[in-house]
Amino acid sequence: MTRAEDLAQYVVRARYEDMDEAIRRELKIRILDSLGCALGAMRGEPVRLIRDHIRDFGRGGPCTLIGFGRAAPDRAAFYNSALVRYLDFNDSYLAKGETCHPSDNLGAVLAAAEYARRTGRDLLTGLAVAYQVQCRLSDVAPVRAKGFDHTTQGSYALAAGVSKALGLDRQRTANALSICGTAFNSLRVTRTGALSHWKGLAFPNTAFCCTHGTFLAARGITGPPEVFEGNKGFMDAIAGPFEIDWSREGFDRVPRTILKKYNAEIHSQAAIEGALELKQGNGFRAYDIENIVIDIFDVAYHIIGGGEEGDKTVVRTKEEADHSLPYLVAVALLDDQVMPEQFAPARIERNDVQDLLRKIAVRESPEYSRRFPAEHACAVTLLLKNGETLRREKRGYEGFHSHPMSWDRVVQKFVRLAGTAVDEVLRRRLIDAVSHLEELKVAEFTGLLAQVPSPHREEGRAELWL
Repeated sequence: MTRAEDLAQYVVRARYEDMDEAIRRELKIRILDSLGCALGAMRGEPVRLIRDHIRDFGRGGPCTLIGFGRAAPDRAAFYNSALVRYLDFNDSYLAKGETCHPSDNLGAVLAAAEYARRTGRDLLTGLAVAYQVQCRLSDVAPVRAKGFDHTTQGSYALAAGVSKALGLDRQRTANALSICGTAFNSLRVTRTGALSHWKGLAFPNTAFCCTHGTFLAARGITGPPEVFEGNKGFMDAIAGPFEIDWSREGFDRVPRTILKKYNAEIHSQAAIEGALELKQGNGFRAYDIENIVIDIFDVAYHIIGGGEEGDKTVVRTKEEADHSLPYLVAVALLDDQVMPEQFAPARIERNDVQDLLRKIAVRESPEYSRRFPAEHACAVTLLLKNGETLRREKRGYEGFHSHPMSWDRVVQKFVRLAGTAVDEVLRRRLIDAVSHLEELKVAEFTGLLAQVPSPHREEGRAELWL
């Protein structure tokens, strides 16, 4: 067998019964967390622009757009994935050389499961497959240092999860993996330098394309069979050699993914929590701070601390703010929280946070780097204007492996993010539906998502520039 066929065999043989109750529970926690992120993003600027795009280019179809009617499966994958991803508040997986957001796969797997009239069990299985594929490829085939984005491994995860949800056989699944793995290798510039809307839309776009590609494979379109090991294939051109014995894989990576306590880039979570613990324990005001030094592991330093991916003291947009450790710690100390409202343009532009973020220095710690990803180690040191020095060292945070979020805590996060997007009755019905997802048909679940009110009647219209 080719490596694509070997992976396809794993996808085909995966069963709901292979997941123990603990993994099913953790997967449902992540679905509810993702759904809260989606509802909290309904009024996001790029989400509004995508609604305009879908209105112009075609609505109507077999799949539900959350609070926005129906469309073809690939458009539903794009739109619902954009909702899940826009706030940058969904789950993450940390490998030594790669970070990804496995719940980015939800929109595509949900669309495929709805199209194929599957059950909640099928949805859970397809999503678990996507989680395992993306996380395991992140473990053994990281691409960030080569200049490629984590959506590159995501293309294989999406093809696997969508194929499973559609019930494709091994050969069609292998073709889906080959088509999607060949066609969608994204550049890391998406997340370096001056950040744009594309930071939050790169994976939704991959979801759109891979859903489309997998449906082509379902009809019999073939792809390069040696996408992994072939001449100029993924291993030769990008990743280098690696091994995964897919016959031995299950779903163990689902509970190893981590959730976000704060609406901020994943590597910032422990530093934010540490800074807030210092403030809560010592009662100082942000005005009292002379300077702050954050010692942190290398991945955080390079992505959000001013290392190889660019200066993080120039913060003008939401995308730049949630990838700037100085901004995130500064706004946390000023506002006692980091939630979606901390990324409103007026908040980002205020002098208090712009001044404070420039008092923050971020340093790479070899010791903390050695302990990553098993720990989220960092130390926050504050020098106050009165000469007092305060220090807080962290090894993790609430949501990390050492302190995982419970169902009840994720329900609180869901309610907070859903806000006024849905009323209390629908919130309760959605929470109950996720908790009993294995007992439902996917159409019953998406029927609830269709009841989410759309804000589009209040929106202006963005016209094409032609």
